[in-house]
Amino acid sequence: MKRYLIGVAVATSLAFGGAAHGQTVIKLQTANAAGSFSLNYLNEHWVPRLEAMTYGNLKIDIRPSKTVVPHRETVQAVAAGILQGDLNAVAYFAGRDPVFGMLGDLIAGYDTVEQKQMFFRFGGGVEVLQMAYDKHFPGKIHVVGAGPFAKEAFVSTIPIRTVADLKGIKLRSPEGMAAEVFRRAGSAPTSIPFPELYTALEKKVVDAADASSYTNNTSLGFNKIAQYPIYPGIHSMAVLQFVINKDVWEKIGPEGQAALETWYYAAWTDMARATDFQDRKLVALDRAGEGTKGVTIVDWAAEERAKLRQLAQGAWEDISKQSDLAKEAYERHIAFMTTMGLL
Repeated sequence: MKRYLIGVAVATSLAFGGAAHGQTVIKLQTANAAGSFSLNYLNEHWVPRLEAMTYGNLKIDIRPSKTVVPHRETVQAVAAGILQGDLNAVAYFAGRDPVFGMLGDLIAGYDTVEQKQMFFRFGGGVEVLQMAYDKHFPGKIHVVGAGPFAKEAFVSTIPIRTVADLKGIKLRSPEGMAAEVFRRAGSAPTSIPFPELYTALEKKVVDAADASSYTNNTSLGFNKIAQYPIYPGIHSMAVLQFVINKDVWEKIGPEGQAALETWYYAAWTDMARATDFQDRKLVALDRAGEGTKGVTIVDWAAEERAKLRQLAQGAWEDISKQSDLAKEAYERHIAFMTTMGLL
């Protein structure tokens, strides 16, 4: 009984002691569109948990893409304190430095989401991303973590079953690495913000799109108008970063920092598994003709996937020569992939 009372007293003192500092609200903008499965999942399952974990000291407010600032301007907003952080796609900033393209989506490189998450956690990915922000926004941004939550499906209004079928296709693609790989395959890539993609597909501005997970694509209606999705995806695992304004990071102190890091890795791992499970359920329904009407799922043969990877490797090497940080990221990718038996 004495130990129980001591434990209650300690817990109570932590709760009241933490609350005395006041609540810090961390407003984020994400790459995901309103209504997407991933954004809804985070808001429903993980936003409340951070507040509970920290006795109300930390609250996270996750906004859809483009609701506060344009999708390519989130890091400027974080550095200026307009946003306290972001969960945005790293590849959006490839125009600032090729390293962001190299880290944002190493096209056709990794086989699974877990492998790429491991690269950022253990292979030096987070460290290089922090180096990039230290260069471009010195003292303004702290990188909590980064990684994909899904191997993206590919939405298309026409069947694309081979690398050769990509020739002449108008498609939506992020800037940087992804766009370069598609150019080498003969496509005409264009950068369209994710919230504008449905209209672009519907009005035939593009034939196909490097979009999101099968689940997100279904929840946003893409598969109703682009009825030849490629699953499993042929190429992309877009990396979303979790970055925080450096002053906010220092303000929340060691306890808040530890809580935020723990929350991020738990939330991201959980969301990846939830998305994969939901993807598989939806794909099974669509293949059985019980899901989205008219959908034909395209699954590339292993030899075609190998062709795309070979083509991508040339792009990796060439882009690595465009900046010192891009080279650093490339070398860390190669070292990690070699260790994992991918090369």
